[in-house]
Amino acid sequence: MAISKLIGTMVVLAAGAAGAAVYSPQTAERYWPDSGAKAMAWRSYLPGTVLAKLPPSGLAATGTAPLAPVAGVDKSLPPAAPAARAAVSVAVDVAKKTSMAVRLDAIGTIQPVASVALRTRADAQIDKIFVTDGAAVKAGEVLVKLDSRQVEAQLKQSEAILAKDRAQLEQASRDVARFTSLIASQTGTQINLDNARTTAAGLRASILGDEAAIENLKVQLTWYTISAPISGRVGTFTAKAGNIIRSGDSSATGTLATINQITPIYVAFSLPQAMLPDLRAAMAGTGGKATATPQGMKTGVEGKVAVIDNAIDASTGTITARAIFDNADEVLWPGQLCNVRVTLRTEEEAVSVPREAVQSGQAGAFVYVIVDGVAKLQAVSVARIQDGQSVITEGLKGGETIVIDGALLLTNNAKVEIRTRDAKKGA
Repeated sequence: MAISKLIGTMVVLAAGAAGAAVYSPQTAERYWPDSGAKAMAWRSYLPGTVLAKLPPSGLAATGTAPLAPVAGVDKSLPPAAPAARAAVSVAVDVAKKTSMAVRLDAIGTIQPVASVALRTRADAQIDKIFVTDGAAVKAGEVLVKLDSRQVEAQLKQSEAILAKDRAQLEQASRDVARFTSLIASQTGTQINLDNARTTAAGLRASILGDEAAIENLKVQLTWYTISAPISGRVGTFTAKAGNIIRSGDSSATGTLATINQITPIYVAFSLPQAMLPDLRAAMAGTGGKATATPQGMKTGVEGKVAVIDNAIDASTGTITARAIFDNADEVLWPGQLCNVRVTLRTEEEAVSVPREAVQSGQAGAFVYVIVDGVAKLQAVSVARIQDGQSVITEGLKGGETIVIDGALLLTNNAKVEIRTRDAKKGA
């Protein structure tokens, strides 16, 4: 039994020594001469191991005898060169040099040029409404007639008082003339003449007061006829015929209706304050054209920038501008959102590349230019992105072949293989 254990222990130790020799040929050679080459040969059969390079003189560098050459290894062959990198498949396009319009895009809100809330200046009952809700009206057109019988009666009364005072003035004037002739013939008294003159003067003042009262009543009479102060489109009337409206009602219900001027009409939009000099220069020159496209529509309406606000909003750093449109067909509607595009000017020789061609790096924007089948990194300056094109101000002159797809796999001076647009679409 003891002999069996001893034999098992020796087998384990021998296996461990053999394994150590295989993983460390130098150590095996040191303790058991001529065993390093065998260990190296056995090691090549182990999975996941790589043959270590030996010094030119075998194991002499470690102070042991050199190992014998491993069978099947030709030492006369030079070391294998690293594999060449395959060309990168890319899609390309050409940097274009054409005339391009400099445009600004913003979201705008359609606003009426003028908006008037109709309110009454007299307490009265609505007698008749002459237009329907939402009707188009012209300036001066009668919209609402109020019950004006009371003020008409007051006007007639004032006119009667005026006629009475005028008749009394005629009597006083005759008295003045008679007393004047009596004084001339020395048959009358001066006091009678003075009293007649005083009465005539008082009646003249009364007539002036009567005329003023009549004018006041005539003005009040106009309050009972509500006309359109501007041309536009009227909204919904809050009260109908038979309702009583009051002049002192300052709430929203006190507004009888609202008229919005639609032709022409404004579109208000905000721009960064950095765009203010360009916008003012465009308005002074031939630019400043604006196109408003209401959301949900494909076609826009042409107009021009008409007004720039007199102050910049300090909280947002933007300035509000308004473009005016004729809007003869009433495509634009107050309160509607729309896309606004303002054309500032036209650049005659602008260099542009597809937007996807421009990459971003630590040093800034760059593109890959293809020269003789090699990708060259070229730094560029992008002025703006417009219609899917990046407008380049520095770095390109136009006509260069640039990479638009596959740039993420490229490095500077990498070889490329240009694929066609159809291959790109299939990929």
